[in-house]
This record gives sequence, structure tokens and C-alpha cells, in this order.
Amino acid sequence: MSKGILYICPTPIGNLEDITLRTLRVLKEVDLIAAEDTRHTLKLLNYYNIKKPLTSYHEHNKIEKGKILIEKLKKGVNIALVTDAGMPGISDPGEDIIRLAIKNQVNIVALPGASALITGLVLSGFSTDKFVFEGFLSSKKKERRKELKKLKEEERTIILYEAPHRILALLKDIKDILGNRNLAIGRELTKIHEEVFRGNVLQAIQKFEEEKPRGEFVLIIEGAQIQEEDLYKDISIKEHIKLYMEEGSSKRDAVKKVADIRGISKNLVYKESIDM
Repeated sequence: MSKGILYICPTPIGNLEDITLRTLRVLKEVDLIAAEDTRHTLKLLNYYNIKKPLTSYHEHNKIEKGKILIEKLKKGVNIALVTDAGMPGISDPGEDIIRLAIKNQVNIVALPGASALITGLVLSGFSTDKFVFEGFLSSKKKERRKELKKLKEEERTIILYEAPHRILALLKDIKDILGNRNLAIGRELTKIHEEVFRGNVLQAIQKFEEEKPRGEFVLIIEGAQIQEEDLYKDISIKEHIKLYMEEGSSKRDAVKKVADIRGISKNLVYKESIDM
């Protein structure tokens, strides 16, 4: 008997139309749908008139239910894994059953689809070349601040998730540890009341002190800005001059740049350049 397939099916993060034709086909064809919240998923299935058996798979039953689902897959049952919104396995227990399926040599097929972190990143206007996703930080203040300290020197764009009742506490910790960074905050993305706030941390704190936070939040924080003088603190003055000359500057201009950036005497830099 051939084993079944575990399909990783992303679902809309808000607007029910944000689902692929392929995902709809798979949901109609599988034998069973494993959902984080069966009541939530049932609304989506009813919207598309999909009639399939549902079973719960969530953070509180993932160990026992994971074993049951793997046994079904081994017997040839095809299962679709869905989360409440977005891609299963991102900040939810889907990653555990995926790992278990790999261990048991069950075939896994991941379908592309909606993801709050990518949607928020694109809307932010910050660099998308390199970014780091940290999901939900700890709900405990001490641990959360410790996690933020590890991100203080992170130059890539930082993406976080947060719940409405913790957003203000998180923003205040960000201000204390990362400073008054520029950031974008996406709320209710793809829904009727979608909102993207763009500004700095202090402005965001003021906004959510005046307005009651509602909905799930995606925070996109600008990476640490490394000062130019810090880039050259570990090289000699002569090596620094050489870098600018290799970039096309004349020796005279290179000397001036090095003196300005290092905050030292132009004469001192010139002496280092005499034999170059």
C-alpha cells in the first residue's frame, strides 16, 4: 500500500478570495483536512462549498494528534494541513507534523499562497533584499527584552508578529532597546479595515495609546544603520586611503574623506599617504 500525501495548504489571511485554484482543488480531493480551528476553517469550506471531513490539529493536541495523522498517512490517507490564516508551519504547530512526516518518510507537498509576513514586508517600503523573521517574541517582559537585545545590531529588516493586547508593551521595549527606529505596522491585512502605519516607534506608541489596538499585527522594523566610521575602525589609515583610491578617488580626495570620517587631522592622514 502506498503512503498518502500531506498537503501544506495556505489559506487567506483575511480576504477569502486570496486562495489559489490549486489549493481549492486539493481541499476538494483530499480524504481529510487537519485544521488549527475547525470552526474557523469550516467558514472557508462553506464559502467554497467544499464538503470534507475535518479534524483538529493545534498547539494543545499536536503530540497525540500528530501521531494519529501520521498513521493515517502511512495507510494511504491524503491529508490537507491548514492553519487559521496564511502558511501552515509559520508561527504555528504545522512545523511539528511536517518534521514528523519527514521522519516517517511521508511525501509532503507544499502549496504557495498567502503569508502575512511577506505581505507586510512588501507594504512597508523597507529593504526586501535581506530580512529576518522572528515571529512572536516572548509574552514575558524579561525574555522579550532579552530577545530584542539580540536584534540590536541586526542590519536586515526585522519582521515580528504581535497580538493587540501586547502591541504597546512591545513597542515600548523596542524604543528602549532598538531606539526610535522607523517601522511599518500592518493591521487586518487584506481585510476591509486594513491599515498600514508608517512612522517611527514613538509615533506608533502615541497612536496606539490614543486608539485601542484591534486585530493581529505585523511589525516591519528598519534594520540597524551602521555608521560609516564603524566600517573602518578595524583597518589602518593607510588601508582606508587605499580603499577610496581603488574606488576612483584621487589621493587628495581620499585623504580628505578619511580625515572627515575618522574625525582626525588631515595632516596626520596626509603623512600616512606620502609613500603611496
